[in-house]
Amino acid sequence: MSAMKRILFIANEMSPYLELTEFSEIVNKLAIKANDNNFEVRCIMPRFGSINERRHRLHEVVRLSGINVSVDNEDFPLQIKVASLPNARLQVYFLDNEDLFKRKFVFADEGENWYEDNGLRTVFFCKGALETVKKFGWPPDIIHCSGWMTGLVPAYLKTVYKKEPVFAHSKVIYTIGQNTFTEKLGADFIKKALIHPTIKEKDLDIYKEGTNTALFRGAATYADAITFGTEDIDKKLADEFTKVRGKKTLPYDAESDLTDYLQLYNDLASK
Repeated sequence: MSAMKRILFIANEMSPYLELTEFSEIVNKLAIKANDNNFEVRCIMPRFGSINERRHRLHEVVRLSGINVSVDNEDFPLQIKVASLPNARLQVYFLDNEDLFKRKFVFADEGENWYEDNGLRTVFFCKGALETVKKFGWPPDIIHCSGWMTGLVPAYLKTVYKKEPVFAHSKVIYTIGQNTFTEKLGADFIKKALIHPTIKEKDLDIYKEGTNTALFRGAATYADAITFGTEDIDKKLADEFTKVRGKKTLPYDAESDLTDYLQLYNDLASK
């Protein structure tokens, strides 16, 4: 009997923990459906301050403690917490850092002022997620990323982490969603995103504008497959990525029972 295929979901939102767009509910349903269809599933998301630890029964994973994530020559302690997804036998891991995530609000303060360190938070989360998987020693066959905050993960997997044994057979899927911010991640975003000498500025050139669209475009460019998480897609992105030669794409279908996603996972995992 063949071993169960492993799927890692990396998302910046997932129901019931954080619901910013309609795709948060789809991530929840996808994780449960994959888990019910003989996939081994784990999920990673940020532990934003708005997530109630007591209500959702988060607890720290002591065996995964001690990771420091270095960004722009500064070390940030990474705290990892875990919860069981309600009504499912699968675990969601929450990445936390006191300076970056312990805030009442998610991406902007109570006056709707964009946090100036959202670029740093993005780099920390993307690198932290991959370092966490290394610490697991759990090689995923499929890594499904969704949400703009996961946008650097596909680029990192194809550059910095491509020789890591735990990712040797991983295929990455990226879901393009709706644009949710109009700000930019700052002039120093690319500098902070250069997390290792093996990744060069030219590798991240597609991300340099630091916009929502730029993050989607960069992630989709580096991904092995692309899905669309809403019909409300930036038109330029829709035109650019609906049909990409040599790359599987999955259109948005409001009536889908998500079996098309399972087929995509199986197709990529069997390559």
